[in-house]
Amino acid sequence: MAKREILEGVLSGNERGYAFLIIGEGKEDYFIPHHDLKDAMHGDTVLAETTDGSGERTTARVLKVIKRGISELVGTYFTCKSGGFVAPDERKYYNDIFIPFGKGLRAKSGDKVVCKILSYPKRKSPEGIITKILGRQFDKETELKSILFNYKLNEKFPKSVLEEAKQIPSILTETDLKDRKDFRKELTITIDGEDARDFDDAISIKKLKNGKYLLGVHIADVSHYVKKGSEIDKEAFNRATSVYFPEKVIPMLPEKLCNEVCSLKEGVDRLTLSCVMTIDLRGNVIDYEITPSVIRSSARMTYNNVQKIIDGDKKLIKEYKKIYKNIILMNELSDLLIESREKQGSIDLDVKESAIYVDKKGEITVLPAPRDKAHRIIEEFMILANVTVAEYMYYLEKPFIYRVHESPSPERLENFYAFLSGLGVRYNKKKDQVFSKDFQTILKNAENTPAYTLINRVMLRSMQKAKYSPIDVGHFGLSKEHYCHFTSPIRRYPDLVIHRIIKEFLSGKQNLEEKYGQFVFDASSQSSEKEKNANEAERAVDDYYKLLFISGYVGEEFDGIVSGVTNFGVFVELNSGVEGLVKIETIKGKRFTCDQKNYTLSNGKTTYKLGQKVKIKVVGVNYGERRAEFVFI
Repeated sequence: MAKREILEGVLSGNERGYAFLIIGEGKEDYFIPHHDLKDAMHGDTVLAETTDGSGERTTARVLKVIKRGISELVGTYFTCKSGGFVAPDERKYYNDIFIPFGKGLRAKSGDKVVCKILSYPKRKSPEGIITKILGRQFDKETELKSILFNYKLNEKFPKSVLEEAKQIPSILTETDLKDRKDFRKELTITIDGEDARDFDDAISIKKLKNGKYLLGVHIADVSHYVKKGSEIDKEAFNRATSVYFPEKVIPMLPEKLCNEVCSLKEGVDRLTLSCVMTIDLRGNVIDYEITPSVIRSSARMTYNNVQKIIDGDKKLIKEYKKIYKNIILMNELSDLLIESREKQGSIDLDVKESAIYVDKKGEITVLPAPRDKAHRIIEEFMILANVTVAEYMYYLEKPFIYRVHESPSPERLENFYAFLSGLGVRYNKKKDQVFSKDFQTILKNAENTPAYTLINRVMLRSMQKAKYSPIDVGHFGLSKEHYCHFTSPIRRYPDLVIHRIIKEFLSGKQNLEEKYGQFVFDASSQSSEKEKNANEAERAVDDYYKLLFISGYVGEEFDGIVSGVTNFGVFVELNSGVEGLVKIETIKGKRFTCDQKNYTLSNGKTTYKLGQKVKIKVVGVNYGERRAEFVFI
C-alpha cells in the first residue's frame, strides 16, 4: 500500500458535487469525491491526505478546512417553507445557501442577489443573509452586474483617485519635454481597432541606405503622470489590468489619463518612452536605443484600413498616400520577423478565438476573431520591443518584472506524448529538457492531417500559463530567453512599473534595489492574480453574449468541432466560436466511457474525440447553467 501524503491546497469544485485539490501550477491535481469533502467547499484552503483511489486518477480526502475561500457570492434567490435559499451563479460552488426568515431583504423568487455567508453548520447547507438585490434573473443588465460582482470588478473609481486625476494638466510644458528625444517630425502612426479609445503604442519606420530597417515603437509614458505611491497608483496596483467586455471597458486608470492625456491621439503632442531598433535582413536587432521621448501621431489607422491598403485598395491608398510606403514597409518587416521567430522555434498555435460585435440597436454578432496581416504587424513589432527591453534590463541586473512562460511539467508532457502516440503522430521524445522547437516540429508534422486542430488544442492544455515574475526564466511559447510587457502601460500595471524603473535608471538614479527590490515581487504576484481574474470575467461575459446570440438560432443546424469530452456529454464549438453541450442521454448508443487522457468518449462502436468534425442542431439555451444545448444530427 502506497504511503499516504499530507497536502495543503485549494479546492476547485464541480457542479456535480466533487472537487479537485489544486496544489500549484504545473503540479498534479487530486480528485476528491463528494463523500470525502466533509464540509469543505469550492475556494476553501484545506489540509488533505492522499488515498489509494481507483483507476488512473490520483485521489485524496479532506482532513480539515484551514481557511474559507468564499464569504460572499452572487446567485438566484428562491423561496421555500422554512425561508429561502440562494443557488450560486458559480457552478463550482455546489452548495445552495440557506436564507432564514427575516434575512432575505424582501427578495422575491427569481431575483438575482448578493449573499453573505454567516455560518457553516455541519452536514447542512451554509447559512447566509442577502445584502443586495441586483435585479431579475435573465435580465441582461442584471446578469452582467452579477458577473462583475462575482469577479469583484468595480466600475467606479474612489473620489480621491478622481480628484487627483483632475489635477493633471492636459497641456504639455517645456518642463515636461526636458531631456526627451523629439520625434514630432517623424512620421508615426497608431493602428488599433475601429472602436478603440485609448492608443498606447505608435510606430515609425524607415528603410536605411544599407537595406536595414529602423523601427520605432513609441509607448505612452504613463509613468510621467502616475507617480509611485500616489492615489492613482494605489488604485492601479489594486486593479492591475483593464478588463474588456463587448459593450464596456473597466479601465485600470481614470478616463482623464487613459483616454486623454496619455492616449497617443492624432496630431497631438504626447509623452512617450521609445524603443528604436535597427534590424538587419535576418530579422535580428543589431542596435537599439531606449529613451524618454515626445511624438505627434501622424495618423490614427484601423486594422481594417491597413489590411485593405496591404490588399491594394486603390481608394484608401490614395487617401493615405502620405503613409502608404510606411505601411508597405511595416508589412515587409513583419514578414521578416515572423520568419525569424519561426526559425527560432516560436510556437504559433492555431486555436480559434471569437470576436463579439454589438451594433447600435443591440444586435449581437459572433465571428471568428480576425488575425490578418494588419494585426500581425502590430503583434510582431510589440513582441520585438518587449524582447529588446527585457534583454536590456536583464543584463543590467536591476529589479524588473518579466513576462515568463515555463516549459510544460513532466506529468503534462508525459500525458501529451502518450496522446500523440495514440494518434500515431511522430515526435522526438526528449529525455531531459523539452524546447519550443520540439512543439513547433510536432505541429508541422501534423499540419496536413485531420488531427491538426486536435493537436493544437491538446498542446495548449499541456502548457503552463504565462505569468509575471521578477525572476527571468524565459518564455517557452515564444522561444525567447528574455521577455517582458513594455507596450501597454495604460492597461497593464507591470508595464507601468518597468517604465518607471527604466526611466529612473536612464536618469542615473542609484537606489533602484532599495526602491523596487521587494515591490517587483509584490506587483508580479498581484498582476498575475488580477490578470487571471480578468480573463475569467471576460470569458464569463463573452459566454453570456454568445448565449444571447445563439438563442436566435434554435432549430438551426451548424458544422462544428468537438472541443471537449466528459462523462456527461460532448462539448461542440461552432465556427463562430460559440460552444454548446450535447448531453450524453441524447447520443445514440449505450455505455459511453470518457477517456480523459486521450480526450475521447466511446462505447466501442461510436467514438467522439477532441477536434473531430461534427454536425449539430441548436435545441435550446440554458441561461441558468449559462450553456447552449445541442444535439448531434
